[in-house]
Amino acid sequence: MVRTVVAGLDGSPESRAAAEWAAREAELRSLPLKVVHVWEPAPDPLAQAPLLGAETQQHWSQRIPREAGEGLRLRHPGLDVTEDQVTGTPADALLAAAKDAELLVLGSRGLSGVGGFLVGSVGLSVVARADLPVVLVRAGEQSADEHAKGPAGSPSTETPYRPVVLGLDADTPADAVIEFAFAEAARRGTGLRVVYGWNLPPYYAYGFALDSGLNDELFREETAALREALGPWQQKHPAIEVALEPRIGSAADHLVDASREASLVVIGRRIRRGALGAHIGPVAHGVLHHAVAPVAVVAHD
Repeated sequence: MVRTVVAGLDGSPESRAAAEWAAREAELRSLPLKVVHVWEPAPDPLAQAPLLGAETQQHWSQRIPREAGEGLRLRHPGLDVTEDQVTGTPADALLAAAKDAELLVLGSRGLSGVGGFLVGSVGLSVVARADLPVVLVRAGEQSADEHAKGPAGSPSTETPYRPVVLGLDADTPADAVIEFAFAEAARRGTGLRVVYGWNLPPYYAYGFALDSGLNDELFREETAALREALGPWQQKHPAIEVALEPRIGSAADHLVDASREASLVVIGRRIRRGALGAHIGPVAHGVLHHAVAPVAVVAHD
């Protein structure tokens, strides 16, 4: 089995940005890149139209992955890039194409005037159902955006990477999510910011207003929980500087704030196979729709 990074491509600006990000990630991982384009044949009535026939439509759609692959090979010499066109509904086809991949990368439209994502039904469906990590990249994402500001005051690929941000549930930390975040920080030679948002229990509300020491006590407890969860991984990656940031309030809001200075945001998604089907949870949903940096969603049991 050949390990690959897979990028979904539909010709949109956000999918082209995702393919570029996937190419850079493939280089960091020393893996080949496969660009996948999903072709949905036109319904029968449209397929009979002279200019919209199935053969004509497929011919033009084949240009999307071919031209994208040619461009990626020019911009990333030495990277093994292949293109594939598959047929079917986008979410199902992408999941099938990435079945044996290490990573699946998709595009997500940036909201006009707002730093964030507009995640469509395909992206949400893939994220909710995938067993492998899925990264969503907004339109307009540039390689320099992942780096710290240079002397001129703007990001530059000549400067170090910005830190990786990890959203962690200290009560039930998932090894797969922690391992992914540490590995991404190690590949980039950068630090790791661990952000954990939590709310005061109702029975603390009154006491919190009267006792200024309660806040410090709760923060110490949460920090101790985070340190215990991260301990084995810090021993494995001693060169990575880890900043623990437990905060009161919405975890999604804190992660979105942290994404403004991040090269990558990593969050987890618990795999649920209940009667109601797969879903991504409120924190992941909030981060995916509003984070500025690329977001990696790592599925875990």
